[in-house]
Amino acid sequence: MTLYATLRTALLVVRDEREAPTVERRLADYDLECVCAHPDAPDTVLVGTFDDGLFRSTDGADSFERVAPEMESRVMSLAVNPHDPDEWWAGTEPSRVYHSTDAGVTWTENPGLTDLPSAEDWYFPPRPDTHHIRWLAVDPSDTDHLYVGIEAGALVQSHDRGETWADRVDGSRRDNHSLATHPDAPERVWSAAGDGYAESHDHGETWDYPQEGLGHRYVWSVAVDPGDPETVLVSAASGARSAHSLPAESYVYRRDGDGAWEQAMDGLPEPDGLIRAVLEPGEDGECFALTNRGVFRSTDFGGSWAALDVPWDESFESQTGRGLVAV
Repeated sequence: MTLYATLRTALLVVRDEREAPTVERRLADYDLECVCAHPDAPDTVLVGTFDDGLFRSTDGADSFERVAPEMESRVMSLAVNPHDPDEWWAGTEPSRVYHSTDAGVTWTENPGLTDLPSAEDWYFPPRPDTHHIRWLAVDPSDTDHLYVGIEAGALVQSHDRGETWADRVDGSRRDNHSLATHPDAPERVWSAAGDGYAESHDHGETWDYPQEGLGHRYVWSVAVDPGDPETVLVSAASGARSAHSLPAESYVYRRDGDGAWEQAMDGLPEPDGLIRAVLEPGEDGECFALTNRGVFRSTDFGGSWAALDVPWDESFESQTGRGLVAV
C-alpha cells in the first residue's frame, strides 16, 4: 500500500508502510491543499494547490506536471469516480466544479453552482469575500450523483453529473469539511462539519445528528470502516482556532452502531498541541491519521494507534494536514 499525505509544504509518499516504509517528499515549493488517487490506478496522482493550480503524476508521484490551465488556481478538493479511474472532479475557490473524463488531463467547468438561492449566504470567514468547494464525493451506487460541500454555506448535490444542481436541503450542515460514503451502504452519507457531525440514511435528503458522547463539536474529518459501515471515526476540536493552529487541542472519536461516541486516542499524541487529524480508511478495520505529530495507523479502526516510521521535519509540527489517500 502507498500513502499520499499532504501537509502545507510537502507531499509525503509513504510506500510499503506496514513493514519497512520508504518516504519521499514532493512538491515542496507549493502551498498544497488536497490529493487524490484511485486504487485501480494508483500511479495516477492529482494534487491541488492554493494559487498554483493542479498537478498530475502518472508515475506514482515520482514526477509531476501542471495541468488544467483553464481551472481556477486555488484547487481545494478532488474526487474520483469509485468505478472509473478516468473520471475525476475538482472543486476550487471561488466555488466552481470541474469535470474530467480522461484521468485529469483536460477539464470542463460545470456551471450554475452559484446560481442556487443559498449562494448569497456562502462565505468563508477568514476570507469573507469568497467561499470554496471544501469536499466532493461521488455516490458509490449512482455515479451521476455528486455531493459538494461548500465552505461555508451548504451541502449541495447534482443528480446528473453536474449538468444541474440541487440546493441544500433543510437540516443539512452548512459548514461541511469532509464527507464519507460506503459501497456496502450506498444510501448513507456521513458529514464532518464545523457546525457538528451529521449522517443521512437516504442519499442526503434528510439528516440525523447523533452527538451523545461527542465532547467537541467542531468536526473536521470523518472515516468509515471499509469492513463495517456501522463503525465511524471523526477528528474534532472545540472550535476552529484550537483545531487548526498552535496551541491546538484536538481529539479523535469513535462510534459503533447506535452507541455513544467515545474518545479513540490510544497511541495518538496527547490532545494538547495536536492539530486536528485527517483520517483515511485503508483495508477492512484499518485507518490512517495524518497529524502535525506524524502519521499513525490503526488496525482495529481506532481502538489503538501506532506511529509509522516516517521522518518528521520540525516545520511539520505547526502545519495542518491537508489530505491523505491510501491506495
